[in-house]
Amino acid sequence: MTTRLSSKGQIVLPRAIREAHRWKAGMTFEVVETADGILLRAARLFPPSRLEDVVGCAGYRGPARSVAEMDEAVREEAGRHRR
Repeated sequence: MTTRLSSKGQIVLPRAIREAHRWKAGMTFEVVETADGILLRAARLFPPSRLEDVVGCAGYRGPARSVAEMDEAVREEAGRHRR
């Protein structure tokens, strides 16, 4: 697929590409210069989360639990919801 650069510096993305990615008019994109050319990707609305930013955000104040204890609690709760 090819496209052209307009006199205003605009590029029309082919419909097949827009539909495949569900890109709509008005979307915001990141343009990244690479060694091979230009990378165009939908801009992220929120920056990526880092573990240190979200750890403890649920507000649990009790004793630390092991993975085995957490797995058991999930199994128990899932069992309560089976029909």
